[in-house]
Amino acid sequence: MDTKSGYCSETGTFHSLRPPVNLPPATAPLSAASYALSLQSTSSWSVQTSALINSATGDRLSYSDFHNKVRTLSASLQTIIGLKRSSTAFILSPTSINIPILYFSLLSIGVVISPANPVSTPSEISRQIKLSKPVIAFATSETCNKLPKLRYRTILIDSPEFESMMTCSVSQLSIAEVSQSDVAAIMYSSGTTGQVKGVMLTHRNLIAIVAEYFAVRPLWTSQARLLYTVPYFHIFGLFYCLKSVALSETVVLMPKFDLKNMLRAVEEFRVTNIAVAPPVVVAMLKGDVTDGYDLSSLEAVGSGGAPLGKDVIKAFKDKFPSVCLFQGYGMTETTGATFRIVGEEESLRWGSVGKLIGNSEAKIIDPETGAALPPGKQGELWIRGPTTMKGYVDDLKATSEALGYDGWLRTGDLCYFDEDGYLFVVDRLKELIKYKGYQVAPAELEHLLQSHPEILDAAVIPFPDEEAGQVPMAFVVRQQGSILTEAQVMEYVAKQVAPYKKIRRVSFVSSIPKSAAGKILRKELRKIATPESKL
Repeated sequence: MDTKSGYCSETGTFHSLRPPVNLPPATAPLSAASYALSLQSTSSWSVQTSALINSATGDRLSYSDFHNKVRTLSASLQTIIGLKRSSTAFILSPTSINIPILYFSLLSIGVVISPANPVSTPSEISRQIKLSKPVIAFATSETCNKLPKLRYRTILIDSPEFESMMTCSVSQLSIAEVSQSDVAAIMYSSGTTGQVKGVMLTHRNLIAIVAEYFAVRPLWTSQARLLYTVPYFHIFGLFYCLKSVALSETVVLMPKFDLKNMLRAVEEFRVTNIAVAPPVVVAMLKGDVTDGYDLSSLEAVGSGGAPLGKDVIKAFKDKFPSVCLFQGYGMTETTGATFRIVGEEESLRWGSVGKLIGNSEAKIIDPETGAALPPGKQGELWIRGPTTMKGYVDDLKATSEALGYDGWLRTGDLCYFDEDGYLFVVDRLKELIKYKGYQVAPAELEHLLQSHPEILDAAVIPFPDEEAGQVPMAFVVRQQGSILTEAQVMEYVAKQVAPYKKIRRVSFVSSIPKSAAGKILRKELRKIATPESKL
């Protein structure tokens, strides 16, 4: 194995350059929640320090109160409701302090959690419920009307009843024998390239990702304060919830994202780290949006969900020279981040999503030949390791297409490794534009467009063309007051790319449709561009 890149030429496999992560014996009964709490118990920080802060209300919950509420709610769910190991709970709620308490309580007694986007439509929720087969639902007074009747009733987490279940002890908690191989969560894939799927993640998957973060945790001189803009129903929200407890971090929550409120929260609560989607990084660079806010406490900004362009990274470093900007790469199917930047030095590898996490392997596979490729060559990224999903719920065909018998997960992403083992994401394989036989990556053109001072946001899709097959079409959101024209947009890009990569069509829109994680919903744009087409 090449010790610089981690690449083994005999097997075509990239091995992790991180130290191996110690995991508990796989056969030991252990829930992901219990594991995170056991790591938190080793912390030197006082249990009276804040575990959770609601940025909108200022409400705080100490780690001592968090432990007590988790224990009491777990007992209430067992005795009052009658929930048992391996039953499933559907959760439909915006971000709140009660969600981490609910997650830890359900996981600790072996109940499968299945959170969904609270803005989902009743038909979308119906599909998700059909997949996860829950016996109970947890919702709010605003979302409960979207839910059908289940075996047990829907419990409102913003009700006095739920507060009582967290605070009024009714009986002793029965210890649940949770196996690490048990399904812990059913998460819903974004559905950007097809019908939504239910991703089964085990307690072992979640334990492995938490263990990785704990193994390479920074040695803070004061307690880290993290602001989450990523929702709890998303995979990053779920594993961040667990790892923040394991690392004894103070988490500042935003019930509803707004850029100005985010900046205000950083100032008010002296936030040290924020976790955001790429559009937030881009928005922070536009105009004078950050003027007037004291962001001096901010040490690091983590971005994931889509790659950041080098122009955006440079502009960020110019504007915030003392803030470490780092990227990561992961999927719902990999329990979150499988590549990440650790430390200031690694963040200097601009454009990279970091190195492979411990205990994991990767391959770069030529989509045409199936051959494993060495550093510097682009191909589909395959991943194998303890964070890889169990499979898709009730979908053997989709599972077999994504997950090989030998444990390799086909990501569908076009990537490459450099000579030092850093991964670079080019784009989704299925989203590449085929122009006269040439392959054009939409992400590259989007990065260029977003660097234009008069462009607030942009997305690029393939548009059918009789002569070329497909041509790049840009959807552009102009800055307020801008009179930028179609010709100016095309000229701006044409000056910086090869002729086959030129933007050939432009449509100005008020916003770009995106998933909760900030991923562009290209299928929505395709419907706008070609309503009659199946493209």
